[in-house]
Amino acid sequence: MQIYLPIAEVSVNAFLLLGLGGMVGILSGMFGVGGGFLMTPLLFFIGIPPAVAVATEANQIVASSFSGVLAHLRRKTVDLKMGTVLLTGGLMGAALGVVVFNYLKSLGQVDLLVTLCYVVFLGVVGSLMFIESLNALRKSKKGGAAPAKRRQRGWVHAMPFKMRFRTSGLYISVIPPIVVGLCVGVLSAIMGVGGGFIMVPAMIYLLGMPTKVVVGTSLFQIIFVTAFTTMLHATTNYTVDIVLAVLLLVGGVIGAQIGTVIGARMPAEQLRVLLAALVLVVCGKLALDLLLEPSELYSLGVEGGH
Repeated sequence: MQIYLPIAEVSVNAFLLLGLGGMVGILSGMFGVGGGFLMTPLLFFIGIPPAVAVATEANQIVASSFSGVLAHLRRKTVDLKMGTVLLTGGLMGAALGVVVFNYLKSLGQVDLLVTLCYVVFLGVVGSLMFIESLNALRKSKKGGAAPAKRRQRGWVHAMPFKMRFRTSGLYISVIPPIVVGLCVGVLSAIMGVGGGFIMVPAMIYLLGMPTKVVVGTSLFQIIFVTAFTTMLHATTNYTVDIVLAVLLLVGGVIGAQIGTVIGARMPAEQLRVLLAALVLVVCGKLALDLLLEPSELYSLGVEGGH
């Protein structure tokens, strides 16, 4: 069943979009990731213009993150004060990212930028995840090892402008959280990702936050940053396709429930290896598309359009 996407200006099989949403939803439920860093490249593969894929996927992340943060608020595992500081940097980063995105779009280079960002980013993250996962799998077969302790003191604690974060049990400078939020905001605007898979490790290892409050606090920040990013893309670029977003969201909600059940039955180490392998496969496909000569060397379009 073909459905026309008015903003993307392409016709795509509706069941294919539901299937993609469902597949990424399953991955989200299994691995605890938002899935934006996988969904956006998959949209490239089926012919959705990168500018539309980035803006629309940010829209979908808002809904999925909102659902997750409600559960964490009920368990009181959200540090609202830390989330607000991260959000300050995130909003600035999102605005900066959209400015860069618009400039490159006016030059006609935004598709290349987004694809290159994904190749580099997925390649680095996927490789690190794969190595770490194999080491964890090897240790678990040897009988396991004691988990690494969270670093308590460091250069983060020596910086000025300190603030007390009671929920996280921290008394640190606000500068590192703002910088982390800024970087994630830029990624959200340019790549259409929530940035949780960068923010969560940064909050644990850089800021020293307890693991139990990290996920909820990350989701709290992601909601507002991706919503702001979506609004900026919609009002300046007109690249948010609501039809596409709704189909992906429906599939994602159903898939997440299935993925949660599957994830509960599989060892954590095996799940991490599978996710890392999947990230590297997507990275390889994107890199191959950049290196191979396209079937159509030229395309017609309106100047400044998508």
